[in-house]
Amino acid sequence: MTLDEYILSHIDEEGEYLHSLYRHTHLELLYPRMASGHLQGRILKMLTHMVKPKNVLEIGTYSGYSALCIAEGLPADGHLYTIEVNDEQEMFTRPWLENSAYAGKIDLLIGDALQLVPTLGVTFDMVFIDADKRHYLDYYELALKYLNPDGYILADNTLWGGHVVEEVKEHDLQTQGIMQFNDFVAADKRVEKVILPLRDGLSIIRKL
Repeated sequence: MTLDEYILSHIDEEGEYLHSLYRHTHLELLYPRMASGHLQGRILKMLTHMVKPKNVLEIGTYSGYSALCIAEGLPADGHLYTIEVNDEQEMFTRPWLENSAYAGKIDLLIGDALQLVPTLGVTFDMVFIDADKRHYLDYYELALKYLNPDGYILADNTLWGGHVVEEVKEHDLQTQGIMQFNDFVAADKRVEKVILPLRDGLSIIRKL
């Protein structure tokens, strides 16, 4: 048994619906590694339950796995707005969200989060960023603007396969975006922050 297998056998079960979604993500979509998966999904649920947010923003829906995990942890009056920029993704993702037990807690929006969020008229208690790494700083400033004091930002992939401690190639804009984001957040006095070495790195950021 590997350490990863040991961990998964000693945490809450994934559940049949999420397991099926994860399987279909791998069968039908490109880049299935982008889905959060069992361990991170349970962590997202638990963090959401701890924060008890009324409104959550997710930037980057992909197959909907993380959205369902966040929705699972929401309080009774909690709501998730999840935004996916790739309109070709909607045909796969929307049915999985709408046929879930949490359909009434989730709004799936298709478009650019930088344009859509200002039109919602909503402030948030938690934001999960898992989208184009080249725009992480833009998403971060957007999140801070619409985040309530003492709210949380969760940013995924902030260790980026270890590339953040390697020499960056000039054309590698994704790694550059993550490194710029990490450096900026580290120096930002408006927040407190920590990076968890979970999967590909998960930053937890609290607005002061």
